[in-house]
Amino acid sequence: MSKSSNSASSKPNDSKSSESEQKQIAESENKRSLVVESSTAMAIKDEEDGAQASKSIKMVAIYELLKGVGALFGAVALWLWHQNINSWLMSLSNTWHYYFGQLLLNQVNEVIHLAENASRHWLAGVVLIVGYASIRFLEAYGLWKDKIWAYWFSVLGYGLFIPIELYYLITGVFDWFKLAIFVLNVVIVIVVYRNMKRKGLI
Repeated sequence: MSKSSNSASSKPNDSKSSESEQKQIAESENKRSLVVESSTAMAIKDEEDGAQASKSIKMVAIYELLKGVGALFGAVALWLWHQNINSWLMSLSNTWHYYFGQLLLNQVNEVIHLAENASRHWLAGVVLIVGYASIRFLEAYGLWKDKIWAYWFSVLGYGLFIPIELYYLITGVFDWFKLAIFVLNVVIVIVVYRNMKRKGLI
């Protein structure tokens, strides 16, 4: 009788231990699934952040490309029309004033003044403008191809000129256009700096 009673009492204990083991196994599996899900979510978030960073850098590259193209147009114009640049610039100023009035008239006059000075030494002016355009194209290529040197070149180049621009904004006559360019350059520095931090360069 004692043996049968002991065997009968051991069966509930065995069932309880098996149930607890099953619960522990289920809990461990749930923890594993939660870890996998969280790691997968973090990986997806990192990929999205990387894609967003790449898009922002490509926007900066496009901006640099447009500056290079604009400089090349200026070099070609100086090359073709350096002999009668004054009459061409006068016509440009009159056309701008007729269609746009006072809008960005100060900036247009500054460009005309620079072009007049460049026309006196037009060959050197063309060489300088082409050199500037080449630098802009090189920077645009490096940023588009995600080159490390392009990040440093961009953040240092813009960062060095920001204090100078800020000085002229404070000491000179207030100009909305110059303020917009200053803000744009600050945004570019922030964008490039953040991408450099994501890459571990800083």
